Amino acid sequence: MSSRVRSTRKSTVTMRDVATLAGVSQSTVSRVLNGANETIPIGEETRQRVLEAVEKLGYYPNLHAGSLRGQKTLMIAMMVADIANPFYHPMVRAVQDAAHANRYDVMIANTDHMRDGEMHFIESVIRRPVDGVIMVPYHLTEEDFDYLIRRTGVAVVALGQHIHHPTVDTVYGDDDEMVAAAITWLIREKGHRRIGFIGVTSSYSAGARRRAAFLEAMRQAGLPIYPEMFEIGDWSSASGEHAMQVLLGLSHPPTAVFAVNDLMAIGAMEAVQNAGLRIPEDMAIVGFDDIPPATWVRPRLTTVAQHPAEMGRVMAEALFERLRGDYSGPGRGFEVPCRLVVRESA
Repeated sequence: MSSRVRSTRKSTVTMRDVATLAGVSQSTVSRVLNGANETIPIGEETRQRVLEAVEKLGYYPNLHAGSLRGQKTLMIAMMVADIANPFYHPMVRAVQDAAHANRYDVMIANTDHMRDGEMHFIESVIRRPVDGVIMVPYHLTEEDFDYLIRRTGVAVVALGQHIHHPTVDTVYGDDDEMVAAAITWLIREKGHRRIGFIGVTSSYSAGARRRAAFLEAMRQAGLPIYPEMFEIGDWSSASGEHAMQVLLGLSHPPTAVFAVNDLMAIGAMEAVQNAGLRIPEDMAIVGFDDIPPATWVRPRLTTVAQHPAEMGRVMAEALFERLRGDYSGPGRGFEVPCRLVVRESA
């Protein structure tokens, strides 16, 4: 988190604060920031003092003031974790379709799963007014949501079970339940006893939740937990491939592996096939998301489907209900159920 964000969280910085620090009037600050073409020009030394005060205080002009007075920007902002991941493509398309139907445009931002990227998105929304926000956050806290809403007044809809804020609508899948169901299916229907897990660091709530569901399913089945069968990736196919190489190198490798997203599962499949092994005869693999490439790989990937297009549609519908004034109450929760899709990889 930048020092600028930390300083502005304590209290909202105003134009008066900038004027006081720079030793000028508020009208001079306004003229500098608006770039007005004045008959009497502003001296360069004065301009620099104002800009330095703006930088030091982390001041953002209240561009949202017009919107808060009822003037619409007809723009919404959408934040996703990785625009290169096919999981997000139908979600973004669904939001864009809904925006188009409501005569809105969409500004899309990518965070690469990083907190710095998520905070940069918040700062961008503060600087560039929009009427509403749809986001897929991994690291934002309730304090971060408070900061965004206090500074902008925008309606916010977020994806994820981990989001808890009294005014933010959330959309989520029952991913923990379906992870447990997928592991139970591997045990009961396919007879696997040594099951590996490719996850992500505990800083990602979705990854932590799916790991907990995996562990609970193994315990319910009375199966031992082998720490060496847990590998960490970063959501990418390359990390899934590396994780599977490590698992295959064990003296007693697993007979099946669950990956917390499809990209890592597909990377794991490549590692198995490069090792000259067969899927699912030598190694069964299950993923999570049901992205389009899950049906392109051979064998086709068994996975838990999340329905991102429906998630996008529900998020957009919730947001535009607020923007139209159809709903103005506390934050709501909308569940989009997941389902196990059995194909040839397991």
